[in-house]
Amino acid sequence: MAALLNRDIDVAEAMTYNEYAQVLEAKNAATGKLNQPGDFNMIDWNAEGTAMLQDAVFARKAWLSQPGSEDVATRFLRATFKGWIFCRDNPAKCVDYVLAAGTTLGKGHQAWQMNEVNPLIWPSPAGIGITDKALWDQTIKVALEGQFLKATPAEGAYRNDLAEAALAGITGDTKGASFTKGTVEVTEGGN
Repeated sequence: MAALLNRDIDVAEAMTYNEYAQVLEAKNAATGKLNQPGDFNMIDWNAEGTAMLQDAVFARKAWLSQPGSEDVATRFLRATFKGWIFCRDNPAKCVDYVLAAGTTLGKGHQAWQMNEVNPLIWPSPAGIGITDKALWDQTIKVALEGQFLKATPAEGAYRNDLAEAALAGITGDTKGASFTKGTVEVTEGGN
């Protein structure tokens, strides 16, 4: 984002939960105030129909076929889902955990990230971690059209059975139907 802010480049890709905040946390040289959303032209890939799935958990098929590996994967997913459920319900505590673990990004930036990531996950109508086939198909279509993939992945390239098994072991709200996004004040430098 430094190159964009320094006008070394005219266009940059930014995640709403990270780089976009870095732009808003910086001062506009012309106004001396923090940048505002209206200071930039934005393209939302979701609105354009070209958004792609990301941030998935990958495992080799050969590893999953080994005895006990599916159990390990299911327990890993269950723990991960529980963590996201906790952060949905306790965003400030999750920010504090990240800060305590050590980060180069300040509390303001971490709070922004938590506030922006949660609505990317919640609500999860089918349950957290379940891949939506329509979004999978859109991702493959965009990747093929952009020539990032040479061919459609084989059947079974993604699977939901391990996520479903992980969800079966969680009591409580795994869908977040009542989730509402909070508000976070942008702070200079993300501090």
